[in-house]
Amino acid sequence: MDSVQAEIAHADHLEVGYRGRTIWSDANFTVRAGEFVAVIGPNGAGKTTLFRLLLGLLRPTFGGLSVFGEPPRRGNPRIGYVPQSHVVDKETNVEAVQLVRLGFSGNWWYPNITPGGIRAEREATEEALRAVGATQIAEKPLGAMSGGELQRIFLAEALVGRPELLLLDEPLASLDLRRARELVDLINGLVRTRNVATLLVAHDINPLIRYLDKVVYIANGRVATGPPSEVLTTESLSALYGVRVEVLRDSRGNLVIVGGEDSHKDPAS
Repeated sequence: MDSVQAEIAHADHLEVGYRGRTIWSDANFTVRAGEFVAVIGPNGAGKTTLFRLLLGLLRPTFGGLSVFGEPPRRGNPRIGYVPQSHVVDKETNVEAVQLVRLGFSGNWWYPNITPGGIRAEREATEEALRAVGATQIAEKPLGAMSGGELQRIFLAEALVGRPELLLLDEPLASLDLRRARELVDLINGLVRTRNVATLLVAHDINPLIRYLDKVVYIANGRVATGPPSEVLTTESLSALYGVRVEVLRDSRGNLVIVGGEDSHKDPAS
């Protein structure tokens, strides 16, 4: 096997904007199979916009972007996606297993009626639930689940089709520190065992940093990419923001970014 993993996504001087206004520009990066990549930066910097580009929901205004060697396209089954917000009615009686099955069949109530299709759907659903440690809550209604349980089910839904690229938009946002770290540990295990390239949008870098292969840092209309040791430095972020930024470590080893538009320190750390 080649030592260099297959290329999953590649950006070349990528630029994106809305209604004549540039959101960010000159993004250059490559994501390979089995890489765990964090997409971080201040609120409103355009992190979710990157996902919209990769999903084929938005076109670049300049530069090139390829996914699996082709222009991004809507509904690509090789991509698993967990959006930033799922609205779950506390009164809903839909069971977790039904939602995960939807990720395979695309239909709530009518699975593939062939015997082979039914078996494949059942096996894929069971495997996805098992992979995220959610077998015991498979029949639990979504409305009765905690935030941590819901994130596992949403992750299982994204995994059920065995994607090669996984896009996770703020999956840690509603979780406390312990649950966030548990979920990151789970995701990292999936990245490594399934060799699935994973991009995760996050506000706080600290639960992620020891697992990451790369960082995509978006701020001030600019994008810095590379290994955490190269991107998350005083020099790199100062250049990105255009003002002096200090990258520090607190007494517990947590990263603290001071002086930019936003901070990625977890106050509970």
